[in-house]
Amino acid sequence: MKTFPDGFLWGAAASAPQTEGSALVDGKSLTTWDKWFEMNPEKFDKQVGPKDTSNVYRQYAEDVQLMEDMKLNSYRTSISWARLLPDGKTLNQKAVDFYRNYFLSMIEKNVEPIINLFHFDMPWWLMEKGGWETRESVEAFGYYAKVAFEQFGDLVHRWTTFNEPIVHVECGYLFEFHYPAVVDFKRAVQVGYHTLMAHVEAVKQFRKGQHTGEIGIILNLTPVYGKSDAPEDLKAKEAADALNVKSFLDPVVLGHFPAELIQLVKENDLLPASEAGDKERIARATVDFLGVNYYQPKRVQAVSHPTVPAKMPNDLYGEYDWPEKKINPYRGWEIYPEALYDIAMRLKNEYGNIPWYVSENGMGVAEEERFMNDEGIIQDDYRIEFVHDHLTELHKAIEEGSNCFGYHMWTFADCWSWLNGYRNRYGFYRVDIENDFKRTPKKSSFWMKSVIQQNTID
Repeated sequence: MKTFPDGFLWGAAASAPQTEGSALVDGKSLTTWDKWFEMNPEKFDKQVGPKDTSNVYRQYAEDVQLMEDMKLNSYRTSISWARLLPDGKTLNQKAVDFYRNYFLSMIEKNVEPIINLFHFDMPWWLMEKGGWETRESVEAFGYYAKVAFEQFGDLVHRWTTFNEPIVHVECGYLFEFHYPAVVDFKRAVQVGYHTLMAHVEAVKQFRKGQHTGEIGIILNLTPVYGKSDAPEDLKAKEAADALNVKSFLDPVVLGHFPAELIQLVKENDLLPASEAGDKERIARATVDFLGVNYYQPKRVQAVSHPTVPAKMPNDLYGEYDWPEKKINPYRGWEIYPEALYDIAMRLKNEYGNIPWYVSENGMGVAEEERFMNDEGIIQDDYRIEFVHDHLTELHKAIEEGSNCFGYHMWTFADCWSWLNGYRNRYGFYRVDIENDFKRTPKKSSFWMKSVIQQNTID
């Protein structure tokens, strides 16, 4: 038996825009997702948009009871900026009441709320001003964070500023999966820089307010593996690591940008606009802990004929299709649990063994009803195997001294997933969106309950 540390956080993760629903009621203003769906519903799988999602706004008490039934001791979700401050300035009391009741219901069931501030849901009023491309976003986010800390700081003691900040940079400004769906490397770098400075401003507000607890950030620390040890493949690996991992990891943990990233953006005419004093602000805003999202590794190789200076990341590194990979065919993602051990040891050896937890890990599968038994329970043995194998690698890293304090699965109940809608399901519980969002446990929920109760895997 492999036993985890006492007090280990066992839970699940979600976000406001993917679960709450009620997107246009009780004072909430439009986000980029609401507006994009209004403009281009054909881009969304089966034209399922953000309006209802999984109805947590109405059904949170039921979900929290199911969390207790499953013996979860923690749960991470986010606050909707557009719900709490519909115009960026005016406090929405209905939002305050909802979130306080939601968080209190968790606490009463011995489920610790870990609350994130931004999960890809840019308010439309700010997007109209340029979103993360404008420096105004930094101050706006800082004010939002300040209000959130003041309204909920007595209930929440672990805060995170952003979930996977590199994702809204890539998906919105390189790969057209998020609004505004532009392709511009230089604008992407500027968006990333302002996102970092918004994080810095939120950390400043947390510490200035002398709030109890800790503040961190959630990063998808996708490990980069090169095709070979040839110099050209190693150079590609270094570039991919600098852009995708160290760009946020180094400043939030070490307080400065990595030298290789600075050189890369200079060489390719990608330097963002900054302000005097930013360097010092970054140095003062290091985090107390990290959330780490991990789904798949990144495998790269040298580019045969790159454009110089680089117009896109694929001018710096190319994707490598590792012939030995095990694949999840529904997402096209590689399944490689060993990378979680590599992440853990890197944090231990290169980043001061900072406290961290697995804030997301999971397996999305389409048409899970194929695996439903006569009692209506989805037999998701593939998910059990996936989680077991990743926990095995995580346990190994903890035994070797990595400072990991928890594991959260994505997600608790099936949720809406951006342009993909409900195509792939990730939850411990099935959500029937055509039958009043009815929750039904999957086999993995019973297995995970046993793991939590014993604090071990075999």
